[in-house]
Amino acid sequence: MSRKRVTYRPSKPGSVAGGVMGCVFVLIGLFVIIPQFAMVGGFGLIFGIIWTILAAVIAGTNFYSAFGKKYIGPEIHIEEEGVSTGSPKGTPQQRLEQLQGLYDRRLITKEEYEQKRQEILKEL
Repeated sequence: MSRKRVTYRPSKPGSVAGGVMGCVFVLIGLFVIIPQFAMVGGFGLIFGIIWTILAAVIAGTNFYSAFGKKYIGPEIHIEEEGVSTGSPKGTPQQRLEQLQGLYDRRLITKEEYEQKRQEILKEL
């Protein structure tokens, strides 16, 4: 079983939507939650501040994933079954048979077939 490492970047529209919603929650925190809970005092004010900070982090993270130049994205490991770990290309015989199948199905031209066939034979 072999492992592939794949990274992805979330879609720009989805990240922008998440950023906009984060900004909405920041505004709710600033103009609704903090003033409302400030009257209660103590824990309510702390809750409002934490709410607003978390909303700002969510907005910032989403905007960074949408517009950040160095953002790569989360990494996913994919397990593939039935793939031999010894030779990723297979034996020359298997590769020639696969090449012949591609040519028979007209997925490659005669020139491509001959060129690749010569490459495989040179490896012997």
